[in-house]
Amino acid sequence: MQWFTNTQINLKGITMKVIAVKDIVRKDVPIYYRLLYTGVAEIELTNDPQDFRIDFSIEIKPTGQKEIVVSFLDDIHYPLVPIIKDIKTMINSMHSNGLLPD
Repeated sequence: MQWFTNTQINLKGITMKVIAVKDIVRKDVPIYYRLLYTGVAEIELTNDPQDFRIDFSIEIKPTGQKEIVVSFLDDIHYPLVPIIKDIKTMINSMHSNGLLPD
């Protein structure tokens, strides 16, 4: 399963674009309001697409608000804040549209 985005960020001459989050697998967790996943983020850094393994979780608060946490399992040599922000936006859209595995 893949999800695409058109977000592109230029930081000090280095262009970054989150292309897709793919190969998503849900981890079995007994807590019903917390969803844990692993996957691969395909990110284009200076016109060179690279795959990075990620873990992410979606926790549904009692108020209905979603809290999404993303962590990289591989080293990435680019500022993480803009990348994580884009990936969180993509994951939120996937969850809202029912595109994440059960």
